[in-house]
Amino acid sequence: MSEFAAEKSVGLVDSFGRGITYARLSVTDRCDLRCRYCMAERMQFLPKREILTFEEMTALADILITRGVRKIRLTGGEPLVRKGVMELIRSLGRRIGAGLDELVLTTNGTRLERFAGELFEAGIRRINVSLDSRRPDRFAHITRGGDLNQVLRGIDAALTAGLAVKINVVALAGINEDEIEDMLRWCAAMAVDLTLIETMPLGEVEEDRTDHYLPLDVVKRRLEQQFTFVPSVKKTGGPARYFDIPELQSQLGIITPLTNNFCDGCNRIRIAATGTVYGCLGHDQKVELRDALRCGGAQAVDELMDRLLAGKPRRHEFRIGGAPAVARHMSVTGG
Repeated sequence: MSEFAAEKSVGLVDSFGRGITYARLSVTDRCDLRCRYCMAERMQFLPKREILTFEEMTALADILITRGVRKIRLTGGEPLVRKGVMELIRSLGRRIGAGLDELVLTTNGTRLERFAGELFEAGIRRINVSLDSRRPDRFAHITRGGDLNQVLRGIDAALTAGLAVKINVVALAGINEDEIEDMLRWCAAMAVDLTLIETMPLGEVEEDRTDHYLPLDVVKRRLEQQFTFVPSVKKTGGPARYFDIPELQSQLGIITPLTNNFCDGCNRIRIAATGTVYGCLGHDQKVELRDALRCGGAQAVDELMDRLLAGKPRRHEFRIGGAPAVARHMSVTGG
């Protein structure tokens, strides 16, 4: 543990009695793709001087582990684009079994072919890969120029390395809704789980999200014409509802921020690469930990975390249409 770790202290509990055991830590706001529903085509990224160093991220993780965080997910932007990121991943991997139960990663897959083996060696066992289409031209359109084959090679490399892969698909009306059944069958054939996600109104983008909003209750009814949906006993503490699909011997997760609020069991905080911590994805309620970490250490961070949790909202207020729920893009918040 780093010098910043404090004595064992009380856990992280918000005013609604929800225990925080899960931190999503953004390594960078930068990404090598420009997905249309997520980012503007011409993004203004943060100056590097405002980003926490890897040593500071590790120190912050130690403080949170001391307070009861058991799972850390590394996000971005795209976490694997940050130079030297394996240094951080190896450092956090050494915390597994020493307070941390699990270190996981969300990625767009573009750099998995290079890093999959190192990720496994560092202690990561599960990754989420964002993949909204398996058609090369459509994938390039959604991502503004991404190479589908590069991502597919990365997924193969991850599976070969022994990583469990879950595919995340943002369901988009008029763009990829005709691929969802095929995606489910493809994932089942590879023994890979699939999670469908409704688009989230975060940050200004060039296109009107209303045009492509696809309620997942509609998708579920369509799929039920082909498959049996059996509510799963699987519970992760996350926002997904899981269903077993006996015909495919697979499982499907559904995340519905707009049609079915999932906040009652929230167990997480989101940490931007700057050290800004958000209590909720859909609100601007936050504390700034970078200067506290640099000047005050664990005690100063603990005090700010207690302040954050005291004001953590009960639920998000996502609505489709009109201005986005918050001005910041998903890549700033950390996935």
